[in-house]
Amino acid sequence: MRYDLVIFDNDGVLVDSEPVSNTILAAYLTELGHPTSYEDSLRDYMGGAVHRVHDLVLERSGQRLPADFDEVFHGRVFAAFERELKPVEGAVEVLEKLAGDGVAYCLASSGSHERIRVGHRAAGLDTWFDEKRVFSSQDVGRGKPAPDLFLHAAERMGVAPEKCVVVEDSPLGVRAAVAAGMDVYGFTAMTPAERLSGATGFFEDMRELPRLLA
Repeated sequence: MRYDLVIFDNDGVLVDSEPVSNTILAAYLTELGHPTSYEDSLRDYMGGAVHRVHDLVLERSGQRLPADFDEVFHGRVFAAFERELKPVEGAVEVLEKLAGDGVAYCLASSGSHERIRVGHRAAGLDTWFDEKRVFSSQDVGRGKPAPDLFLHAAERMGVAPEKCVVVEDSPLGVRAAVAAGMDVYGFTAMTPAERLSGATGFFEDMRELPRLLA
């Protein structure tokens, strides 16, 4: 292994949550009078923190989302997670391999700590990530595409940025990793490689990852 720390994005990389949350987000925005398709939601919001939704809607429509938007949206998402969330296929095998080889790993997500916990519990990944391995955009001033979250994770884990590798499936996340001075592998199961430009390499099946990192 040529890296001392593997930093995973969470949504779409560890838990198969992007289809669930973007379906709900598109429907809720449409319900509020901001017509949004599932494809629009993936393009505009995948990999970003929820404040990005507020910012883009205000920029495009001149209207603010309701004060309880976050609460309602997260309530719907968490309920769906409890019903249907699963780990990304191959993710558990990758975590087993890293743990078996003694390679440090953590996650750095645009999602809130609550969203991460709820998702991991529903998908059965909570045993792999104690609180010392979980970093959220809540922990820093600026989320992705700023490098702050990845740099914060590396610092807390005690590893220099150039010895870290990031696993990402969103353009915002790839940009953040590059800005942090880290190698980044783009997971293309849901996002075409051309949208992840700047990545060190690409892979479509999570089980390919250990070979790429070796």
